Amino acid sequence: QVQLVESGGGLVQAGGSLRLTCAASGSVFLIGYMGWYRQVPGKQRELVAKISRGGNTNIADSVKGRFTISRDNAKNTVYLQMNSLKPEDTAVYYCNADPLVAGRPAYWGQGTQVTVSS
Repeated sequence: QVQLVESGGGLVQAGGSLRLTCAASGSVFLIGYMGWYRQVPGKQRELVAKISRGGNTNIADSVKGRFTISRDNAKNTVYLQMNSLKPEDTAVYYCNADPLVAGRPAYWGQGTQVTVSS
Protein backbone atom coordinates (compact mmCIF):
# COMPACT_ATOMS: atom_id res chain seq x y z
CA GLN A 1 0.00 0.00 0.00
CA VAL A 2 0.95 3.63 -0.52
CA GLN A 3 0.13 6.52 1.79
CA LEU A 4 0.09 10.12 0.56
CA VAL A 5 0.27 13.03 2.99
CA GLU A 6 -0.32 16.56 1.74
CA SER A 7 0.61 19.87 3.29
CA GLY A 8 0.79 23.52 2.34
CA GLY A 9 -2.78 24.57 1.66
CA GLY A 10 -4.32 27.69 3.13
CA LEU A 11 -5.80 31.10 2.49
CA VAL A 12 -4.05 33.58 0.20
CA GLN A 13 -4.98 36.76 -1.59
CA ALA A 14 -5.30 36.86 -5.36
CA GLY A 15 -1.89 37.22 -6.94
CA GLY A 16 -0.20 35.41 -4.09
CA SER A 17 1.62 32.09 -3.98
CA LEU A 18 1.38 28.77 -2.18
CA ARG A 19 3.44 25.61 -2.32
CA LEU A 20 1.82 22.23 -1.85
CA THR A 21 3.83 19.21 -0.79
CA CYS A 22 2.88 15.56 -0.99
CA ALA A 23 5.02 12.86 0.59
CA ALA A 24 4.54 9.23 -0.33
CA SER A 25 5.36 6.37 2.00
CA GLY A 26 4.89 2.63 2.09
CA SER A 27 5.29 0.64 -1.12
CA VAL A 28 6.49 3.58 -3.18
CA PHE A 29 8.02 1.25 -5.77
CA LEU A 30 4.43 0.65 -6.91
CA ILE A 31 3.88 4.20 -8.16
CA GLY A 32 4.70 5.93 -11.42
CA TYR A 33 3.21 9.34 -12.11
CA MET A 34 2.46 11.58 -9.13
CA GLY A 35 0.42 14.69 -9.34
CA TRP A 36 -2.34 16.97 -8.16
CA TYR A 37 -6.04 17.13 -8.85
CA ARG A 38 -8.53 19.66 -7.54
CA GLN A 39 -12.24 19.66 -6.88
CA VAL A 40 -14.88 22.24 -6.06
CA PRO A 41 -18.35 21.34 -4.76
CA GLY A 42 -20.66 20.17 -7.51
CA LYS A 43 -17.89 19.64 -10.05
CA GLN A 44 -15.78 16.71 -11.10
CA ARG A 45 -12.25 16.35 -9.84
CA GLU A 46 -9.88 17.72 -12.47
CA LEU A 47 -6.21 17.23 -13.21
CA VAL A 48 -3.98 20.15 -12.31
CA ALA A 49 -0.56 18.69 -13.05
CA LYS A 50 1.31 15.41 -12.92
CA ILE A 51 4.90 14.31 -13.30
CA SER A 52 6.59 11.04 -14.09
CA ARG A 53 9.61 9.58 -12.33
CA GLY A 54 11.67 10.81 -15.26
CA GLY A 55 10.33 14.36 -15.06
CA ASN A 56 7.79 14.34 -17.89
CA THR A 57 4.94 16.67 -17.00
CA ASN A 58 1.32 17.14 -17.93
CA ILE A 59 -0.12 20.49 -16.85
CA ALA A 60 -3.67 21.77 -17.27
CA ASP A 61 -4.07 24.71 -19.64
CA SER A 62 -5.82 26.69 -16.91
CA VAL A 63 -2.68 26.79 -14.77
CA LYS A 64 0.12 26.76 -17.35
CA GLY A 65 2.60 29.53 -16.77
CA ARG A 66 1.44 29.95 -13.16
CA PHE A 67 1.88 26.52 -11.55
CA THR A 68 5.00 24.37 -11.57
CA ILE A 69 5.18 20.72 -10.57
CA SER A 70 8.39 19.08 -9.44
CA ARG A 71 9.41 15.81 -7.87
CA ASP A 72 12.15 14.51 -5.63
CA ASN A 73 12.35 10.76 -6.22
CA ALA A 74 14.84 10.28 -3.39
CA LYS A 75 12.29 11.72 -0.95
CA ASN A 76 9.25 10.28 -2.72
CA THR A 77 7.79 13.77 -2.68
CA VAL A 78 6.00 15.89 -5.24
CA TYR A 79 5.59 19.65 -5.06
CA LEU A 80 3.18 22.08 -6.64
CA GLN A 81 4.34 25.69 -6.71
CA MET A 82 1.34 27.91 -7.33
CA ASN A 83 1.97 31.51 -8.33
CA SER A 84 -0.33 34.32 -9.47
CA LEU A 85 -3.23 32.59 -7.78
CA LYS A 86 -6.75 33.48 -8.84
CA PRO A 87 -10.06 33.10 -6.97
CA GLU A 88 -11.02 30.40 -9.46
CA ASP A 89 -8.11 28.31 -8.18
CA THR A 90 -10.02 27.88 -4.93
CA ALA A 91 -10.60 24.16 -4.41
CA VAL A 92 -9.62 21.12 -2.42
CA TYR A 93 -6.36 19.87 -3.87
CA TYR A 94 -5.69 16.14 -3.81
CA CYS A 95 -2.37 14.42 -4.25
CA ASN A 96 -2.52 11.46 -6.59
CA ALA A 97 -0.16 8.62 -7.40
CA ASP A 98 -0.77 6.30 -10.32
CA PRO A 99 0.21 2.66 -9.94
CA LEU A 100 2.82 1.25 -12.29
CA VAL A 101 0.71 -1.86 -12.77
CA ALA A 102 -2.21 -1.26 -15.12
CA GLY A 103 -5.64 -1.90 -13.73
CA ARG A 104 -4.79 -1.16 -10.12
CA PRO A 105 -6.59 1.73 -8.40
CA ALA A 106 -4.83 5.05 -7.98
CA TYR A 107 -3.72 6.31 -4.59
CA TRP A 108 -5.09 9.53 -3.13
CA GLY A 109 -4.24 11.87 -0.32
CA GLN A 110 -6.81 13.28 2.07
CA GLY A 111 -6.95 16.67 0.34
CA THR A 112 -5.89 20.14 1.35
CA GLN A 113 -7.99 23.28 1.01
CA VAL A 114 -6.69 26.18 -1.05
CA THR A 115 -8.71 29.38 -0.83
CA VAL A 116 -7.86 32.45 -2.89
CA SER A 117 -9.62 35.65 -1.88
CA SER A 118 -10.29 38.47 -4.32
